[in-house]
Amino acid sequence: MKSHAPAPSASAAHPAPAHSPASAETPAAPDELVIVPHTHWDREWYLPFQQFRLQLIGLLDEVLERMENDPRQRFTLDGQAVAVDDYLEVRPEQRERLTSLVKSGRLAVGPWQILLDEFLCSGENIVRNLELGLRRSQEMGASLRVGYLPDMFGHCAQMPQILRGAGIEHACVWRGVPAEVDSHAFAWTAPDGTAVRTEYLAAGGYGSAAGLFDDPEQVAERATAIAAKLRPWRPDGSPILAMYGSDHTAPAADLADLLERHNATDSGVTLRLATMAEYFGAQPTTVEGLRAVRGELRSHARANILPGVFSVRAPLKQAMARAERAVERYAEPLAALWFDGAAQRFLDMAWHRLIEVSCHDSVTGCGCDETAQQVAARIAEAEQLGLAVRDMVGKQLAARTPHDAQVLLNPTPEERTDLVELDVAGDGPVHVTTAEGRAFPAQRISAAPTLLADDTFAAERLATVLARVHGIELYGQEITDWHADPQTRVLHFTVARKSELRFDIAEVKAALAGAEGEWRVVIEAEPRQRVAALVEAPALGHTAVRAAEGQAPAPAHAVHAADGTLGNGLLSVEIAEDGTFAARTPEGVELTGAGRVVDGGDLGDTYNYAPPDHDVLVDRPDEVTVRLVAEGPLVAAYEVARRYGWPSAGDFAADGRTARAEPTTVTTRLELRAGERFVRLAVSFENRSDDHRVRLHVPLPRRAEKSYGEGQFAVVERGLTSEGGFGEEPLPTFPASAFVAAGGAAVLLEHATEYELVSDGAEVALTLLRPTGRMSRNRHVWRDEPAGGEFATPQAQCRGLRTVSFALLPYAGQWHESGVHAAAESFRHPLAVLPGTAPSATPLPGSTEGLRVAGAGVVLSSVREREGRLEVRVVAQTPTDTTACLALPGLRAAFRADLLGNAGEAVAVDAGTVTVALRPWEIATFQLGR
Repeated sequence: MKSHAPAPSASAAHPAPAHSPASAETPAAPDELVIVPHTHWDREWYLPFQQFRLQLIGLLDEVLERMENDPRQRFTLDGQAVAVDDYLEVRPEQRERLTSLVKSGRLAVGPWQILLDEFLCSGENIVRNLELGLRRSQEMGASLRVGYLPDMFGHCAQMPQILRGAGIEHACVWRGVPAEVDSHAFAWTAPDGTAVRTEYLAAGGYGSAAGLFDDPEQVAERATAIAAKLRPWRPDGSPILAMYGSDHTAPAADLADLLERHNATDSGVTLRLATMAEYFGAQPTTVEGLRAVRGELRSHARANILPGVFSVRAPLKQAMARAERAVERYAEPLAALWFDGAAQRFLDMAWHRLIEVSCHDSVTGCGCDETAQQVAARIAEAEQLGLAVRDMVGKQLAARTPHDAQVLLNPTPEERTDLVELDVAGDGPVHVTTAEGRAFPAQRISAAPTLLADDTFAAERLATVLARVHGIELYGQEITDWHADPQTRVLHFTVARKSELRFDIAEVKAALAGAEGEWRVVIEAEPRQRVAALVEAPALGHTAVRAAEGQAPAPAHAVHAADGTLGNGLLSVEIAEDGTFAARTPEGVELTGAGRVVDGGDLGDTYNYAPPDHDVLVDRPDEVTVRLVAEGPLVAAYEVARRYGWPSAGDFAADGRTARAEPTTVTTRLELRAGERFVRLAVSFENRSDDHRVRLHVPLPRRAEKSYGEGQFAVVERGLTSEGGFGEEPLPTFPASAFVAAGGAAVLLEHATEYELVSDGAEVALTLLRPTGRMSRNRHVWRDEPAGGEFATPQAQCRGLRTVSFALLPYAGQWHESGVHAAAESFRHPLAVLPGTAPSATPLPGSTEGLRVAGAGVVLSSVREREGRLEVRVVAQTPTDTTACLALPGLRAAFRADLLGNAGEAVAVDAGTVTVALRPWEIATFQLGR
């Protein structure tokens, strides 16, 4: 059994549910254990992937050989197709043998591509994981049609709807099941009301029958003990699921013989071999009469859920979110709408990497440093692939845009006004214009240097100097003009970002022929500046803008800064002496003391936080400096530098922290933009300390008993406490992806972030960093049992620069009525900017809309091309009924589809628009034909 949660005894794991024992007059029917031989295969964990793969090759070589020679054998390959892919990449000659066993029903693979962590990837990633796993396992012969989720560290709220949307009617889980569940089966219900019959792996999880055949002389005794601990969960006398396997293990070589020998005895317990598919094939699919459990499964009552994985190796989570956005919201939708070439192979490679790193021992960061390095590399590749596809789309559009203009791509499905940074020619006041003649204001941010070189060389060295010229390129720019003056002995080049000069280096060399003495070589760039421009872009479309001299009219809700304050008429921000700030809305919503940074000790590991008994909390800065860095009117910002002395490390011997402190400066950029109702925060510091936890605190406008965390197609309501009972501290820290809202304040997030309501609901605390030096610790104050081996993880101390961005939106009323979704969409998905490449005489292209999606609480998940149609997935992330409107130029036909892309009923199209009613929290997929 995986040591991140060893198999408990029956009494320790749960109280036995009430049931009626057999009467004394009627002999009890013999128990039947359905033995499911399997391996739980962590693709990478305390060893990196390739080392674990070597073990996988040996295990499957052995298992396949036995199965081919003994038709009685059964095996379930952990619910993930990736293990087969990893095996066949090394053993391609085994493909026919393996697929034959799958087709015969004796070897069960899928339905997942990989066993994911359900909270550290997007909902769309979960769907693509299931889609790929089902396809790959079907290609091998057949797929296990069970939502097998044996070792995830809790389960997301929408999983029942995801499974049913893919045609799967059973789930099978272990961790996170609440104490109220008193039977092996319950009705796990998604927020939208979709329920799936769910098998609880009671009394031992996926290793409930591990060790059954270790000693041939004790099979009967152990079978009786296993039946005794599992029978209370199924008092109806039905066959009992007994999971025979553990981490990276193969079943006993003579398993079938041992089982038959046991069944020949009169032990009162019979054993039957089966795959997981065979077991669930005999189970009902109805949920009628079962206890209903709604939403996410995050209880500590029956197993460790190891919540500290959400905050460890925080840069990994940050990179994962960036990569997912690059692929899901930029590359794939823009390619589907605007790209004429072939991008699908790039997108497939990106999705494969995103799915692989979503593994529950990968993106979680709870493995060895080598594993984390490999995961980070794959995440980086996925992001690079996504950005490459985005740029392929942009390149086609840029080729139709003059080089003194820039293309803007909008990844959001509604028209929006947003601030973009543009690199433009000139050094005076400018504004930007579109082909339609619209003018937008701009604000200067910085100017580029114009003198790039001014050096003196002997004439005989000029040939070497000219070697710096490559074609028309010099110092990363293009030559727009040059002259060589023999009288003054000056060689002068003028360069710019783009040139239309017909340049030949031979002409320069000819002009320098016979040069003598010393020459001055000057390289000057045309004046350029970076400006912030407030521009409008069409829904999932593109526009082009060009700078023009002079200023445009001031924007609505212009922002100003003075005396430590920021304001734009929609929000005011005031910086306090201690470096925190207050934020107020015109409606009177106010919060004060936001942005307090608290550093405390952590003697835990990559799985669980553990505060020292003698903790030292540092929350008061030794010095505060405030500097104005942008004055408006489009963007205004201050940098607040707070200097602290953070203890350098944990003192494990003293159960405290070291007396020696590391001087640490936390710099917070507070930025307010014209027209925005939220203030942006970018928090940066160099981490020089070990074994600690850094949190950002935001006092709420009103005390909250509930928080609302967005993630995986839902916004989940959570309280101030978490259910305990197993031996792990039920710390009420939770993950959120796009935002967390509570008590009149929403914190907009750039990546999956750990948060907690503290001070009895008066504040929300967000974890910025949780460095730790061990994968697991044998002795842990907040966890009874080790979660793995006690390996050193020095890289998990996350030394070096840490930068994370948030935004804070105060609101009145309920979160779902306050524009939180729209604010999070804008914060997380800025417009993409690419320079034009066409000649300057090329007409400026007009603005063009792609797909528009509207509806209260309706959030876009994906847009992609599928078999000639545009497939669009949206989610009603709202607790009330809503309506989704999808508008697409040239739309002729529309169909509902399931999560796997199978088209269903037609939907009416009216003037290029589809209007569909959605129930609360519904995941809806449409296919649109033009």
